[in-house]
Amino acid sequence: MHPAPPPVIRFDNLTLGYERHPAVHHLSGEIPAGALVAVIGPNGAGKSTLLKGVAGELRPIGGRIERAALPRGGVAYMPQRSEIDPGFPVSVFDVVAMGLWRELGAFGGLDDSRRRRVREALAAVGMEGFESRPVGSLSGGQLQRARFARLILQDAPLILLDEPFAAIDSRTVDDLVRLMLGWHAEGRTILTVVHDFEQVRRHFPTCLLLAREPVAFGPTPQVLTDTLLAHARRLSEAFDDDAPECHRAEESGGHGPGGEVVPLHDHGHPHDHAGHRH
Repeated sequence: MHPAPPPVIRFDNLTLGYERHPAVHHLSGEIPAGALVAVIGPNGAGKSTLLKGVAGELRPIGGRIERAALPRGGVAYMPQRSEIDPGFPVSVFDVVAMGLWRELGAFGGLDDSRRRRVREALAAVGMEGFESRPVGSLSGGQLQRARFARLILQDAPLILLDEPFAAIDSRTVDDLVRLMLGWHAEGRTILTVVHDFEQVRRHFPTCLLLAREPVAFGPTPQVLTDTLLAHARRLSEAFDDDAPECHRAEESGGHGPGGEVVPLHDHGHPHDHAGHRH
């Protein structure tokens, strides 16, 4: 019997936040290689913050994020809002070609084979013929397709998607979900922030439920329950954005990502009225 591969991501009592105010706190556990995880929770639950931390764009306030050594491509991170200024005079081809930046370096040029790969990535998302279009002329769905084409070129083993299916047409959603599921079938590890619970139930085998702190992680049918969702809403509503950074001893027991559902209330750590656990 072969030993299980090491996790791609390990959280060790992780706290992430802004100006010392925690947005995600006391998260511990592991994301195994090849996992397809929906990160869910109420508005303001820390979902986007968690992805920024995993991507390396936000340093922990406390604890650690450990990532396994990844092969070429590393991490591909697609933020919730496009970082592309629609008024900037750049073509769809050039935006997608940015996916080759690791391969090319700061000043590398595009040879014929790389130009062909850019065109193939655009074809894979249904954007043939859009190469010379200004990116500012695209619809929301077309822009999201172009951003997925850029991800194809990044060829990363770890993919982080922040609300990739929000506010776009259903046909585009279906096409992009198929692309994501194809990446998962290739063995890539994918964390995706999703608000549509029906999409979660249909496509994601595993969920991480956040409410500034981890509520549960495990198989989607066992996490996506009325009881746990209601508990997450109560935790989020009780949280005080102006409270100082909290300090809590590391808890015993495996709360956070792991192999099974972990309900994360009733740890014997009372809430104070500011909404932090100490």
